[in-house]
Amino acid sequence: MKTTFFILFSAFLINSSPYTASTESQDFQGKAYYFSQSKMELGNWGARMSEAQKKQMKERLKNRLEKTFVLSFNKEASFFKEEEKVDAYSGATDSWGSNFSRGPQYKNIQDNSLVQEQEFYGKKFLVKDKLQEINWTMGAESKLIGQYMCFKATASIPTDELSWYDFSWGKLNESTEEKAVEYTQVEAWYTLQIPLRHGPAEYWGLPGLILEVSAGNTTMLCSQIVLNPKDGVDIKIPEKGKEVTKNEYQETVVGKMLEMRNNRGRRSN
Repeated sequence: MKTTFFILFSAFLINSSPYTASTESQDFQGKAYYFSQSKMELGNWGARMSEAQKKQMKERLKNRLEKTFVLSFNKEASFFKEEEKVDAYSGATDSWGSNFSRGPQYKNIQDNSLVQEQEFYGKKFLVKDKLQEINWTMGAESKLIGQYMCFKATASIPTDELSWYDFSWGKLNESTEEKAVEYTQVEAWYTLQIPLRHGPAEYWGLPGLILEVSAGNTTMLCSQIVLNPKDGVDIKIPEKGKEVTKNEYQETVVGKMLEMRNNRGRRSN
C-alpha cells in the first residue's frame, strides 16, 4: 500500500476531551477535523521532468493534494464537509478540480443511508444511496494518536466505491465487456474512547471513531477533536439537486466527459 506520512504538530488534538462514562449519554456529539494528503503520481510523464518542474507542479496542485475536512457527528449520523481553500497561485478557488471534488456528505448508520450533494459543471445533483458495506478485519496492533489509544483494522474495498464522485479518463477507454472489479487496500485506526461507528469520507462501521485512514496514495488523519461543544453540533442533510444514485451520477459524468472529448475531436478535424 502506498502511504503518505506527515508530521503532527505539537498542538495535535489540543482541544480534545478524553473519554468518560458521560460520553455514552444520549446527547453525545462532537466534531473531528481531518487533514488529507495525497502523493502526486506523474507516471512516465514525470520521468521526463526535472526536480524543479516536479516541485512547481506539486505547488500548483497543492489544493488537490492537501485538503482539510470537518466531520460533525452524534450517535446516529454524521456530516462530512471539505473546508474551502483559495488557490495560492490564482487567488481563486480551484474551479476545474471542484467538478470532481467530494461534496457535503451525510451518513446515517442507523438507517444505512448516504446523502451527498455534488455539483458538476454548474448542475447540482443530490446523490442518495446506501452506505458502502465494509468488511473490516480487526487487528491487534495499537498506537497513540494524540491522547487517544487506537487500534488497527484493514479492509479491501472496490476502488470505484471509494471514488464514485471522481473521474478518470481511463473510464472512457474501458471495454463494454464486464471487467474485473479492482480493489483498494485500506488501513484504518479507530479509538474505543469515542465508541461511535463514524469515520471520514466513505469509512465507517468500526466500534470506535476512525482517526486515521490510508487508502491508495492518500492518508487522512484527525488533527483535532471537540466533544460535546457548548453550541452543539449541526448535522445537516443535503437537499439541493437532482436526485440520483451513485451509479446514475457516474454514468452522467462519464457521458458528459465523453461528449466533451468527441466535440474536441470534431473541432480538430
